[in-house]
Amino acid sequence: MYDCRKFFINGEWHAPAGRSEQDVINPATEQPVGKILLGTPEDVDAAVQAARKAFETFSQTSRAERIELLEQVIAAYKRNAGRLAQAISAEMGAPLWLSEQAQVGLGLGHLQTALDVLKRYEFEEQHGRTRLIREPIGVCGLITPWNWPLNQIGCKVAPALAVGCTVVLKPSEVAPLSAHVFAEILVEAGVPKGVFNLVDGEGPSVGEALARHPLIDMVSFTGSTRAGAQVAKAAADTVKRVSQELGGKSANIILDDADLTTAVTNGMRAMVLNSGQSCNAPARMLVPEPMYERAVQIAKQVAENVTIGDPQLPGIEMGPVANQAQFGRIQALLEAGAKEGARVVTGGVGRPTGMERGYFVKPTVFADVDNRMSVAQQEIFGPVLVMIPYRTEAEAISIANDTVYGLSGYVQSADLNRAMRVAAKLRTGMVHLNGAAYDIAAPFGGYKQSGNGREWGSEGFKEFLEIKAVMAPA
Repeated sequence: MYDCRKFFINGEWHAPAGRSEQDVINPATEQPVGKILLGTPEDVDAAVQAARKAFETFSQTSRAERIELLEQVIAAYKRNAGRLAQAISAEMGAPLWLSEQAQVGLGLGHLQTALDVLKRYEFEEQHGRTRLIREPIGVCGLITPWNWPLNQIGCKVAPALAVGCTVVLKPSEVAPLSAHVFAEILVEAGVPKGVFNLVDGEGPSVGEALARHPLIDMVSFTGSTRAGAQVAKAAADTVKRVSQELGGKSANIILDDADLTTAVTNGMRAMVLNSGQSCNAPARMLVPEPMYERAVQIAKQVAENVTIGDPQLPGIEMGPVANQAQFGRIQALLEAGAKEGARVVTGGVGRPTGMERGYFVKPTVFADVDNRMSVAQQEIFGPVLVMIPYRTEAEAISIANDTVYGLSGYVQSADLNRAMRVAAKLRTGMVHLNGAAYDIAAPFGGYKQSGNGREWGSEGFKEFLEIKAVMAPA
C-alpha cells in the first residue's frame, strides 16, 4: 500500500491543509493500492510561494550547473526505474512490460533529450545591433494526466528545469503514485529546495487554483479538451501563457497501394497498446472500398487474438483501462455506436469473457461507420477501432480532416512520395508514414482543439522561455 498523504513543498514532505482522503484504485483488481489527500487553494499557494522564492536563485544558475543537475536526476531515475514501473502498473493498469519499456522509458527519454538540447541550445543570438535573450519564463504550473503519467511529467519537468524554471506539479489524482516516486528521485538527485513542488488534488480545486494563481507565469496542461478549455479560462484573468496538449481522433489512411495486412495489423495493434488510452492513437481507419471487407476481417482477427489479463503477469498484451469513470464512458460510447448503426465486428459492450472484476474492455472493431457518428467524432480513449470506407484519395483526406481535433495522422502507402503528398494535406500537428515510430526529439502537439503548444525536444524548450530584445545604440 502506497501512503502518499503528504505534499512535497520547498524540499520537504508536508501534511497538507486539505484533509479529504482518497483511495488510489488498482484498475485490475478494483482494490485500493494507495492513499492521497486532496489539496486546497491554500496548499497550492504554499507550493507557489516556495517555487517563486526558489526561482530568484535557480533562474540565475549556469548552463553547466543545470547540466550537472539533469545528469544527477537521470542517474537517480535509472536507479529507481523498477519502483516507477511497479507504481504505474498498480495505479493505471499498464502491463508491467509496457510500464518498464514505454511508460518509464519515455520519462527517461525526455530527461535525456532535455540534457542533450540544453548542451547546445542557443539562449542568446545577435541580430545586427539587437541581442535576443531567451530567459526562463518563471514559475510553471504543470497539470498531468493518468494515461501516460511519467511521459507527461518528464516532458514538462525536464525542459522546465533545463532552462531554469521552477515548477508546481499537479499529477492526476487517479494515478499519483509514480509522481510521488518521481519526487523522491528528485530529492535523491539533489534538486534545490522549492525548484520542484508537488500538490495532489482534483482539477476544479487544485488545477483551477494553479491556473488562477497570480504568481504562476505559465501553465502546461495535458488532458481532455473540455478540461483544457477550463484551465485556459481560469488563467485568462492573469494573462499567463497556457500550453495545451489535448484530445485527438486521429485518422489512419490506408492508400490502395499499401500492404493491407501489415497496415491493418499495425493499426489495430496500436489501438490496443496502453488499452487505447493514447491521445494520438490511430482511432479511425480509412480503407478504399474494394479492400474494405478484407481489412475488416484482418482487424477482427487481430483484435480477437489480443491477450488480456492481470498486468503483473508475463505475456499480457493489454490490461484494464485506468479507472471506473473511463470504463463507464467507453461502455456508453460502445452502446451509442451500435444504436447509430455501426456494425460491431468483434468486442462491444461488457468485459471480456471470464473477467468479472477489473476495468477490462473488449478490443472492439466497428465497421460501416459514418464519420458523423459519435464513435467517429468523440475520443473514446479505449481499445476501439472505427473503420470507414472511402472511394477516392481526396475523399479520404476530407474525412480525415472532418473533426474538431488535429493531433496526429497516419498514412500507409507503397509510395513514400505519395504518402508525403497526402500528409501535407492533413490538418494535424504530426503525421506517421508507414508505421513510423514517434521521434522523441520532434515536436509533439496538434492543431485545432487538440491544443496550442508543442512538447518534446528543442521545441518543448520554447514553452518555458521568454524572449527579451536588448537594443544597443547604432
